[in-house]
Amino acid sequence: MLLKTRHLLLLQHLHEQRSVLRAAEATRMTQPAASKLLAEMESLLGVPLFERHARGVEPTRYGEVLARHARAALSELAHAGDEIAALREGRLGQAALGTVVNPGTNLVPLAVARVKRAFPGILVRVEMDYSRPLVSRLLDGQLDIVVGRIMDAELRDELEFERLADEPHAVIARAGHPLSGRSLSHADLAGCGWIVPPRESVLRARLGTAFMRYGMPWPDNVIETSALPVITALLAESDFLTVLPARSVAAHVQAGQLAVLPIDMDVQMEDFGIVRRRGHQLSPAAACVLEALRETARTLYDAPD
Repeated sequence: MLLKTRHLLLLQHLHEQRSVLRAAEATRMTQPAASKLLAEMESLLGVPLFERHARGVEPTRYGEVLARHARAALSELAHAGDEIAALREGRLGQAALGTVVNPGTNLVPLAVARVKRAFPGILVRVEMDYSRPLVSRLLDGQLDIVVGRIMDAELRDELEFERLADEPHAVIARAGHPLSGRSLSHADLAGCGWIVPPRESVLRARLGTAFMRYGMPWPDNVIETSALPVITALLAESDFLTVLPARSVAAHVQAGQLAVLPIDMDVQMEDFGIVRRRGHQLSPAAACVLEALRETARTLYDAPD
């Protein structure tokens, strides 16, 4: 392929701006030059990348694929520049790691601490989110490794997955909650306030299914958040309930702040693991993080070699 960096930059801005004029301004070229460059890309590839209409442009399915790979390629070039700058300054480079909540409270901090003890010069950047947005940023080249799940089957050919552990969920409340220390039925939970994930979360859908399964109406008194520090603080100061992996709040339970209620909502999530781009060679810094994740997981979860 004869695509150059300026092709990729224009493609990225066209995909984001949905306008040839705004994309041209973002790449500091004239609109006719941008239109000519887009036509050149479509001629090289032999497929239409964008559909033109009165309000701007919309990517075709070919344009969506190429835009994703263009973002990844540009991100790789940026990472290369960062690594070279780090080596010039005597540092060992950097790694970008994404994680879902449960391993973000135990596995990831322990693994990052292991890396920093051995290689203080490595910069490790950590993001916490749901699996889908994390995997999207992984495919775009913004992240090197994700500890999470592959939720979309059509992406499995582009990704490698190393299973680490399952993630059983429990009903969590404050220590001393009126429902703690007694035998419970699901009807006992129906009148309580609940802290629930946002609507786009897979866990939110699984929780809704569990409510229906046990004949419980969706609660009227609800707080929506996915931020674990906010959730634990709210639980400690109120009689709200939530469903979380017990591992993610183990420190709070051991400290006597939170409690796991003796009832099962049967909320199941897929096993989580290490997700990487298939065939992508990690930087030395990211390879150190990967090895630390594997070593730490063997200790925490009895994960296979």
